[in-house]
Amino acid sequence: MKRAVLGLFVLLLVLLLAYLFYAAKQIEQQSTIDEAQNADVIIVLGAAEYRGRPSPVLQGRLNHALFLYLRGLAPYILTTGGAGGDPVFTEGEVGRAYLAEHQVPSEAILVEPKGSTTAQSVDAAAEIMRRMNMHSCIVVSDGYHIYRVKRLLEAQGIKVYGSPRPPAALFSRMELRWLYFRQAIGYALWKIGINI
Repeated sequence: MKRAVLGLFVLLLVLLLAYLFYAAKQIEQQSTIDEAQNADVIIVLGAAEYRGRPSPVLQGRLNHALFLYLRGLAPYILTTGGAGGDPVFTEGEVGRAYLAEHQVPSEAILVEPKGSTTAQSVDAAAEIMRRMNMHSCIVVSDGYHIYRVKRLLEAQGIKVYGSPRPPAALFSRMELRWLYFRQAIGYALWKIGINI
């Protein structure tokens, strides 16, 4: 009996790992594809901010969104992200201030300032889109993040085009594989109802 239970456990573990590696491969393939085209809004996923200034990662995402906006691909940019431990600033508000400093009109900037996880930010962004009768978006984030965010938004009936920011840092192959695998875990958890 113990051997049967152990065998079943090992089989389930192998199947889980196979699924995660398959998902990681899908995430890797999506990570370099730029699908940017006309949409209702550009959504910028939050990243760290430092006392009211965007981190290099967030600044890279904001600059890429600004580039897409200036190309005329969408009339709005929606910045996301909550406080992340900062009692004064949110990632979304820092994103808004940065875009305003770069001549984006205030009426073209929307903010989701409460999400503390990707899933929370995406849910709030989708709600803002529904209220404004928007049906399509360009998602701007790091390449390894795009696949999962696209699936979260598509599950809410939104047409999504991914547009990864140009990579600023060179990751080693192992670091990239870990990022893809970590996103695969987040995606798998979402599939079973655990939002992170």
